[in-house]
Amino acid sequence: MSSLNSQIISQVRFLQRQAASLLLYQEVLNDEIGQAFLSLLEAFHHGESSILNCLKAYGIWFQVQAKHRQTWQDYLITQILRADNPFSQQAQQISFNQLSSSLIEATKLDLKTLQTLYQCNSEKISQWLRSIAQLSENPTIWQPQPEQLNKIEELPLKSQFSTLENWSDAVESLADHYRKFGTGLFASASAFRWQQKQFIKILNPDPVHLNQLVGYETQRDMLLKNTEILLAGYPALNVLLYGSRGAGKSSLIKALLHHYRDRNLKLIEVAKSDLKDLSLVVEQLQGVPQKFIIFVDDLSFEEDDDAFKALKVVLEGNLTARPQNVVVYATSNRRHLVREYFEDRPSPKDQDEVHVWDTVQEKLSFSDRFGLTLTFEPADQNTYLNIVKHLAYQGGIEISPEDLQFRALQWATRHNGRSGRTARQFIDFLTAELAIFRK
Repeated sequence: MSSLNSQIISQVRFLQRQAASLLLYQEVLNDEIGQAFLSLLEAFHHGESSILNCLKAYGIWFQVQAKHRQTWQDYLITQILRADNPFSQQAQQISFNQLSSSLIEATKLDLKTLQTLYQCNSEKISQWLRSIAQLSENPTIWQPQPEQLNKIEELPLKSQFSTLENWSDAVESLADHYRKFGTGLFASASAFRWQQKQFIKILNPDPVHLNQLVGYETQRDMLLKNTEILLAGYPALNVLLYGSRGAGKSSLIKALLHHYRDRNLKLIEVAKSDLKDLSLVVEQLQGVPQKFIIFVDDLSFEEDDDAFKALKVVLEGNLTARPQNVVVYATSNRRHLVREYFEDRPSPKDQDEVHVWDTVQEKLSFSDRFGLTLTFEPADQNTYLNIVKHLAYQGGIEISPEDLQFRALQWATRHNGRSGRTARQFIDFLTAELAIFRK
């Protein structure tokens, strides 16, 4: 073994000991890139006796960086900023001065250790592999294009870490970051789905934006005002968006995610079949700095539906106070949400229930438990055409206004009637048609 390779293996062993010594931040190395890095160090540890393993381990490490479009150093800082451990959990709940001194010291020590791993950059590892495997040149390192880098709220602190001489000096700034942006899963994405009793990240949420939605400006402004109240930390109202199909009720809620993305707003989609878990969902959102909209789409209930009772508890509250960082936004085509039949209405022959009108009223008044109800009337012809013109302008469609109006009205007649959804479908079809058949 050459003296150079001996020095490399000595440095590798030091890095392995450093990684093993982490007290609070072990989880930063648990994802694919971190595990590939540790596997690469292990392959280097055996040096010249396992050159093929070194080459394979480097290939895997390169591949996972390319898969996630992250360099090793970018990954490491991102994991630190999203870490879910006793320090980050407590830092988002209490001020820095109230944190345990031992917890702060442990974090400082871990940050110093992680900085050592950070300094082992891709260029250095490429040089190590060339030496150990006796290659003619350094292996290619993964480096994403600037436009591929994730532009998220963590960038200012990322920049601080990349230039700081001693990472342990950033411990107070890190605590402030956790208090502002949260930790763990909720710091890693903006949209989630509750499924099989856990939160699942939605990596590519619907890209709809508010400027694409026209025709219901009053309803939009009321929803924005209520959401501003939520973001400001005051008790906001649960909202029912009721009205005709295709009016853009769901799209309006989903557009809030993009409109307020830089203000720590999160959207959690809960299917009607999972409403029985709603109390469990809300409990897990308490005490974190993010603000949450629980989104329930196309809501309606049958009689004696367990989901009806679960949502009623969350809307009305129980012994556990509803957290101020959570609201429910639901859409429905039914004003009263609970399906009602003529046979449900009481008559003199009814003998089964003494106060049958009370039961009827409970069903009919369920929607009143939402603090705010926004009604979306069916689109008339002028509203429909205004939506079409707006979408055509945004899409850069070059067609005469008369032809656009004629074709839009034809489309509504032959398809799903006048609505925002129909307008969007028409514009999508027209865009493709003009692009393909009028070249």
